Amino acid sequence: MGDEVKIDSALFHTRLGNLLSAWKDPKTNDVFGGAESIVVVLGKTEDGPYSKSLALHFWLLGYEFPATLFLITPEKFYVVTTAKKAKHLDDLRKGDIPVEFLIRGKDETQNKQQFQQIVDIIKKSGKVGVLTKDQAQGPFAKEWKAAYPGATDGLEEVDIAPALSTVMSVKDEAELKTMRSSSRALVGLMKDCFIDEMSSIIDEEKKVTHDALSSKIESKIDDEKFFKMKQLKLGNDFDTSQLDWTVGPVIQSGGKYDLKINAQSDKSLLHGGVILSTMGLRYKSYSCQISRTFLIDPNKSQEKYYSFLTDLQWRVLTELRDGVVCKDIYNKAVQMIKAKHPELEKHFLKNIGAGIGIEARDNNLVITAKSTRVLKDGMTLCITLGFSDLENPKPADARSKIYSLLLTDTVKVTTGDPLVFTGGCPKDLKEAAFYFKDDEPVEKVKAEKPAPRTSSSKSTAVLKTKLRGERKEVDDGAEQKRREHQKELSAIKQAEGMARFSEGGAVGDGKGKKVLKRFESYKRENQLPVGVSDLKIVVDMKNQTIIVPVFGRPVPFHIATIKNASKTEEDDFTYLRINLLSPGQGVGRKDDMPFEDPNAHFLRSLTYRSTDNDRIASICDSITEMKKNATKREQERKELEDVVTQDNLREMRNRRPQRLNDVFVRPGLDGKRVPGEIEIHENGLRYQSPIRMDQRIDILFSNVKHLFFQPSAHELIVLIHIHLKDPIMIGKKKTKDVQFYREATDIQFDETGNRKRKYRYGDEEEFEQEQEERRRRAELDKEFKAFAEKVSEAARKIEAGVDVDVPYRELGFNGVPFRASVLCSPTTDALVSLTDMPFLVITLDEIEVAHLERVQFGLKNFDLVFVYKDYTRPVTHINSIPMETLENVKEWLDSSNIAYSEGPLNLNWPTIMKTVTQDPKAFFADGGWSFLSNDSDADDDEEEEEESEFEASDFGDESDGSDSDESQFSEDASADEGSDASDDESGEDWDELEEQAEKSEKMERGARVEVTGPVARFARQIAGQGYICAAPSSFHEFEGPEPLAYDGPGTDKGNHYKITKTVEAYDEDAKLSVDVLLNLKTCNGRIGTTGMCLGGHLAFRCAFDSRVSAAVCYFATDIHSKTLGAGKKDDSLERVKDIKGELAMIFGKLDNHVPPTGRDLIRQTLHEAGTTFSFYEFAWSQHAFIRDELSKDRYDPAVTKVCFEILLELFGRVLKSDLGTFESNLKVEDIC
Repeated sequence: MGDEVKIDSALFHTRLGNLLSAWKDPKTNDVFGGAESIVVVLGKTEDGPYSKSLALHFWLLGYEFPATLFLITPEKFYVVTTAKKAKHLDDLRKGDIPVEFLIRGKDETQNKQQFQQIVDIIKKSGKVGVLTKDQAQGPFAKEWKAAYPGATDGLEEVDIAPALSTVMSVKDEAELKTMRSSSRALVGLMKDCFIDEMSSIIDEEKKVTHDALSSKIESKIDDEKFFKMKQLKLGNDFDTSQLDWTVGPVIQSGGKYDLKINAQSDKSLLHGGVILSTMGLRYKSYSCQISRTFLIDPNKSQEKYYSFLTDLQWRVLTELRDGVVCKDIYNKAVQMIKAKHPELEKHFLKNIGAGIGIEARDNNLVITAKSTRVLKDGMTLCITLGFSDLENPKPADARSKIYSLLLTDTVKVTTGDPLVFTGGCPKDLKEAAFYFKDDEPVEKVKAEKPAPRTSSSKSTAVLKTKLRGERKEVDDGAEQKRREHQKELSAIKQAEGMARFSEGGAVGDGKGKKVLKRFESYKRENQLPVGVSDLKIVVDMKNQTIIVPVFGRPVPFHIATIKNASKTEEDDFTYLRINLLSPGQGVGRKDDMPFEDPNAHFLRSLTYRSTDNDRIASICDSITEMKKNATKREQERKELEDVVTQDNLREMRNRRPQRLNDVFVRPGLDGKRVPGEIEIHENGLRYQSPIRMDQRIDILFSNVKHLFFQPSAHELIVLIHIHLKDPIMIGKKKTKDVQFYREATDIQFDETGNRKRKYRYGDEEEFEQEQEERRRRAELDKEFKAFAEKVSEAARKIEAGVDVDVPYRELGFNGVPFRASVLCSPTTDALVSLTDMPFLVITLDEIEVAHLERVQFGLKNFDLVFVYKDYTRPVTHINSIPMETLENVKEWLDSSNIAYSEGPLNLNWPTIMKTVTQDPKAFFADGGWSFLSNDSDADDDEEEEEESEFEASDFGDESDGSDSDESQFSEDASADEGSDASDDESGEDWDELEEQAEKSEKMERGARVEVTGPVARFARQIAGQGYICAAPSSFHEFEGPEPLAYDGPGTDKGNHYKITKTVEAYDEDAKLSVDVLLNLKTCNGRIGTTGMCLGGHLAFRCAFDSRVSAAVCYFATDIHSKTLGAGKKDDSLERVKDIKGELAMIFGKLDNHVPPTGRDLIRQTLHEAGTTFSFYEFAWSQHAFIRDELSKDRYDPAVTKVCFEILLELFGRVLKSDLGTFESNLKVEDIC
């Protein structure tokens, strides 16, 4: 015995107490046979099954103590053992039951006296209980036999084995937990090890003997990595060193079967007929057992009998419950056999179960035709059912004439249905039967032809007009029909909306209604940290709480109630300001706190001061870090809210799964990018990486929404794309799209296996190479399409059918759904872009309406917006679609029964959808989506004219102010400002407009002024974010509010006005605009300014006003040259130190109006003045790249979007959010 032995004294006395209670209980003491004492002798350790004596040692002590004698009387527990062993058992004296040790030594006389003392106690007690079948061996046992007279001296002995079986058969929770772990390990060996090895041997026709396969499986218990696999669910504390075999593995096949417990694997070759596998494990002294039968290419007779065996086992298991007599269970099983298959009765086992636990088989608890044992709740049994030596009516060979069937499971008896510990290894016929022959009986599912869509088919009407020349043939009659069809669709949408929201209320039935969040940091006062007693500020990271003193008492604030914290230094004090979240702070859509109680009072902020600067700085940093971590956790939680945990994938066990090899997956798995393989299983797909077995992706058919196959034509890859109903996690990435692809380049194909060869076909002609390339691409397409159809067929088998959809490339159009321009291709049920990530998949049936934006004369591109039937879902934008595809897009939308509308401007969709979701009933009562459509051309012209008259006015109801000074001049302005509304009314054609544009482009300093179309749209975009926006007229001294005409005379006027107006007049306009905004009741007192070109320079000068907190200047001109205003001599760079707010300067690196030296001068001046600023330069962007009208191909929508985000970030942080005073003396640490 090593020093590591530790006896659980409490467990010993509990279990010994249970034994004595059963012994003394009149209801159960019959099984003890009237014994007045119990003697248990354990000799030397022997290999083989556990004896009852050894089982008692493990049950009471958890260890085996050889050469030890136990004498148990109702009053005391005697132990005869050596001094070393007694030292380990010394703690047993501390319990309620007296324990006396008789220590053996080297003195033989003393040893004999000790045995005689035990014999005297036995004689005095009377009848003694012994284990008659246990024959102890060794010197200790011989000495006991010499001292103990037994029945020869008149002592009456009774077999105590049934009594010990009765007490030990009912397991406590600790024992059951150990047996569950043992069973999980055993199921893993059978399911994930043996089945794979066996099926591989049969499939590849290898010659492997039973004992060789058994040895390979037997050695698996030494593989720690195997038992650490997540699917086994064994936990990190599972100790593989305590695993041992109790049975086998026993593998039998080929006509020789032995269903007895002591069967062994022989040296015969594994035969592909009926294969029996039995194995048993012991973990921490507790055993479990399992047996399975596997049928290789079975005939109907074998399938019938095996199915009956599984039914019979189910019937037996349903009979196992507390209070049932064992013989009744056996007899009911026989009755079922006689009733359904009487020919099997003579082949049925005589014993169908036994107790299992510390003993691998408890012979005192068996299920036979004569057993009278009564089952108790908590017993664990090994249930074994089988038919031996059945005759095969249609043997495939001589070794298949005779076969046997066997099923074994370890179960726990309860008051109801039993718990099957080894139920994780399936045994249904479809799991146990393997079909390797070509004529395997695969159930054929006839693919139903998809019913034709009621609408004009997308593969007919649109395909007929897919070419430009053919589209020109669409006459006015077809256009009129389309308009009438759209009116019908709009009427249907309006009627559906009225019916859908007839009850009123917000979308979602209030489920998304925000409530005041409540947090509980501490339940009791004694849980507060120790430091709060000193009335100091304490940051409790563990409970995510800040405790601050308020009126002499520590008050906790959960981090979720804190907005931010900042510190400032004044004189000798350092001030800590903690801003708290409260309703009505005027932060627009970010205001998540509702008013639950209008009479409640809320704290807005707390301010503390201290002379200890380092402590305040530490507290501020801790609060900031805690807030950042809390925000991160909340974002991660929201990100994973809709992720689903799929059911387990049911692997294809009865036949080889269909595979597609050498495919890559997107999103990719962690690690090196290597091709893997896809397998089709019973209820889904599995992608397996060749690097690691745990790197796999399981996709259930029930979660598949769309299945796309895209051929390699005009592409570099061929792919199968799966769009899911609910997102899943792939590694640490959440995704609703999983794509399997293979590159279609000929470098993938090499007849010699050399993948690095640059030339594939030697000296063949170029024509032959092209032919070979086409042939290989056709093979790829055929292989992937066939696999996609197999996936669809497998899904239909479990009634989760999904059809293979193919994108119609010829109907596609280019657009920007995310960051880059891609080809968007319609399919039968969706609009997709699958070649590049991120993927675009829009389900047509989920679309409510579509809206075409920026559809007006003179623009080269338009935008497409999809609104979904689920109004809480954000709309989808596809931007910058070429105008020449407009008719094609309209025709596709119409043929897909999608109601669409069009307009000249970009709309603020978040605001629109907020209006719809708040009261959809009122929305549809007011006409629904009809507001998107234009009734007549006259209305269009009138609307445009109103928009062009953009005077200083309010554009929102939020409390943040933004002052926007905008103007344009010459080439500068021709790119960043748009043509006014008179362009559409002048009657000039495109050629004339182009001629005017070219003329104005040649003028060096031409100017566009006032509020033009691009400026109006820019101002509306800012206002749509919750700001009050004012756009003053720059040249109001010379002209009215109308923009100057976009022609030669208008340009000359702008040039003249720009250098005629004084700089002081420009500054006065800015000052008056700020005054107007600050006098508004809804203004929160924080002002920002922005502008483009000349407006960028004016915004720069507006920032000289100390009331301006932020300025964003887009490609501001004349700052570097000092040529603004009368005399062409401004002082903008000299006054940089007057800027108190934060500045953002944005330029294009190809801007020839502000050359690199000019940009460097501006940046250097700002830096030397200590101004807080950001400086952005975009590669490949020219001057006025934001302008979306007649920009001479300089408009860049992607960069424009980024630039607008820069504005939103600065304005949102400085104008909307109150982050306190900026800490100018910030120390930057030199860390990574």
